Amino acid sequence: MFEKSFITDCEGPLTLNDNAFELATKFIEKGDELFKILSLYDDYLVDIVKKENYKAGNTLKLILPFFVCENLKNKDMVDFSQNNIYSVNDSKLLLKYLKNAMNTYIVSTSYGQYIEAVSNYMEVPFENTFYTNVDVDSLTLNDDEIKKINEFKKLILENPNDYELFDDIFFTQISQMSIYEKIMEIEVVGGQGKKLAIDKIIERDGIDSDNMLYIGDSITDVEPLEFARANNGVSISFNGNEYPLKVAEIAIVSPSAIATAVIANIYAENDKGKVLKFIADYNDSNDLKELFNQYNIDLEIKEKFFDVFKNENYPIIQLICDENYEEILKDSKYMRTNIRGEDIGGLG
Repeated sequence: MFEKSFITDCEGPLTLNDNAFELATKFIEKGDELFKILSLYDDYLVDIVKKENYKAGNTLKLILPFFVCENLKNKDMVDFSQNNIYSVNDSKLLLKYLKNAMNTYIVSTSYGQYIEAVSNYMEVPFENTFYTNVDVDSLTLNDDEIKKINEFKKLILENPNDYELFDDIFFTQISQMSIYEKIMEIEVVGGQGKKLAIDKIIERDGIDSDNMLYIGDSITDVEPLEFARANNGVSISFNGNEYPLKVAEIAIVSPSAIATAVIANIYAENDKGKVLKFIADYNDSNDLKELFNQYNIDLEIKEKFFDVFKNENYPIIQLICDENYEEILKDSKYMRTNIRGEDIGGLG
């Protein structure tokens, strides 16, 4: 057990996937369009309405009746997930280094079927992961309900901005179906759910709350990033959209997780102050190789960093402030879309 814990979101910092979106695209006709509409509705309920007892990432619950209509089973989710993992460059190297440097956890909103596949692929113990636990085999609809859900799908696709209609569909109509009770029992690990996971990690590891690094990229990471920053931990937005960038202290914009590995390496060996000093020096330096030597960056990480960025188009690693926020947001969203694609990159 180490004195510090590295806690990362999965989709974004480690993988290029949005597994739930990809499942919807694969198994539901026009599922990509449906999922994007529901994702925006989810953001609306969290960010604008601030709906009571509603968590960021609940798109994973909203989409479930439509999966049931297509007779999606756990095995389908497992098989698809195992065969469709697309990792961020050098994320395996990052996790390999972390095995001997910090307690390491994946805290993800994603379905457990996907996170188990990722944990096997990335060689991270599954017990060190937190995820949204869904047993789709236990969810059922009768024939009349399937007919209604398909009608709702048509209405949603035809009226993508009618959130009053969506309120009626999800919180009045579907709430009268037997599936609703089981869906409500599902604990989505997003937003406050991720914060609760961090509480469990701190207790499990017996660490101080200021001895943690959290890295995320989306609306589901706001609460854990706020917590890390408020408790003098390290909070990082990795190719994030506006949500994490508004609350994180550090921005990384990079096509490779090797940039994350550099910060993790410094934090594992030093305190947060050293991380902040490195970032200042990184942005002022005319000789990064010498700077890496001064900070005793791990040899494998250093060699990989300068191999990846041999053209000297170095990644953005900056402290976020009012003066640079808009420029970082522009670059971060561009990188997000560039490496993950417009459909996934545009999701909240």
